[in-house]
Amino acid sequence: MENTNKKAKWVLDPTHSELLFKTRHMMIASVKGEFKNFKVEFGQAGDDFSGSAVRTVVDAASVQTNSEDRDKHLRSADFFDADQYKEIVFEGTSFVKKGAPNYQLKGNLIMGISKEVSLDVEFGGFNKDPWGNERAGFSLTGKINRKDWGLNWNAVLETGGVLVSDDVQINAEVQFVKQSSN
Repeated sequence: MENTNKKAKWVLDPTHSELLFKTRHMMIASVKGEFKNFKVEFGQAGDDFSGSAVRTVVDAASVQTNSEDRDKHLRSADFFDADQYKEIVFEGTSFVKKGAPNYQLKGNLIMGISKEVSLDVEFGGFNKDPWGNERAGFSLTGKINRKDWGLNWNAVLETGGVLVSDDVQINAEVQFVKQSSN
């Protein structure tokens, strides 16, 4: 299906989208978490998505890891400090096509401190849902070092190594619905 609009606004479908992260725990296995509440503003600039505007706002307190104790710790000042920094913001600065279906999304990730990050984006395509709405889907991946944002808490293990790795994998699966121009 070919997209014919030169400029389009897309609205996130939160029921078919997820924002996940993973980090190594005790140096032996990855533990994942997700943010349950986030919004994305997405404006398509041309026939493809090159140059599109992207802005994401995440509710820091919506972090969930299937462990209430760990969730409370992640919301604390040791990590996200969700009482002081209620939102984690990503402001895209460039969206560049690297060859179908891949893009590179760069922008500033703001969690009290602003740092540039780069995410690999795979465009899943367009399709119409049973109600006639045009949809677009994307998969995003990237890696950040949590210490770049002052998230330094850790514990040294008796056998060597640390409890939580510095590297954090970011993964998102997002669907958007084209907003009607009416």
